[in-house]
Amino acid sequence: MAQRHQSAIKRHRQSVKRHARNQMIRTRVRHTIRDLREIIENQDLAAAETKLRSVMTTVEKAVTKGVLQRNTASRYISRLSHQVAALRAS
Repeated sequence: MAQRHQSAIKRHRQSVKRHARNQMIRTRVRHTIRDLREIIENQDLAAAETKLRSVMTTVEKAVTKGVLQRNTASRYISRLSHQVAALRAS
């Protein structure tokens, strides 16, 4: 990083701040998805449906923040919804 340029210093400061925010959001998405998968493994339908709604909002928020791409989020939600529907069918 160039020490003399104020704009370079500011850009570095901003990138560090954004990186921390993106990491926090990405971690939250991963944790909620992992929790839902554990619930599905335990075959708890009521908890799975409740957690699926929570996962959907978390993933959509990550899309609006620019952490995940739209298609990636749709793929996550679709696969998890299919797993919950299969649990409902059984």
